[in-house]
Amino acid sequence: MILRRYGHTLHSVRPNFDSKAMTEIGFRRDQERSLPVSELGEQYQLVETLDLSSQADGYVHDEVEQALLADLESQLKALEARLGEGEVLVVESEQGVDYPKTRSEQKNEVIQGENKIHFYVNVHPPLRIGRYRRSA
Repeated sequence: MILRRYGHTLHSVRPNFDSKAMTEIGFRRDQERSLPVSELGEQYQLVETLDLSSQADGYVHDEVEQALLADLESQLKALEARLGEGEVLVVESEQGVDYPKTRSEQKNEVIQGENKIHFYVNVHPPLRIGRYRRSA
């Protein structure tokens, strides 16, 4: 299960990564679970913090961004699949502070006499995820 903070409450969420959205790396509440932020420290202990990042390149900007977001989402889903009993993932990145964003660079290239734009996209800062285990 993935949790994300909204105000003073943690809500269960699902990834909503969309290359056409203003905030490409987003999450949608799924209404499965909510927990006051204060109870996270009481009921769970931090096991590890992970920084998820990705990069991609190619000649069609939207396709490159979609590939990057698909890779990032697969990394997140792999972490979720490996969770043990009583463990949860918490999105530690905060809106307005260190929330991840896709960053693009482009370079003009001449290939067989044609001008092409090569796009390089990465995530910066990385998506910070905490893995928490229920306290004994």
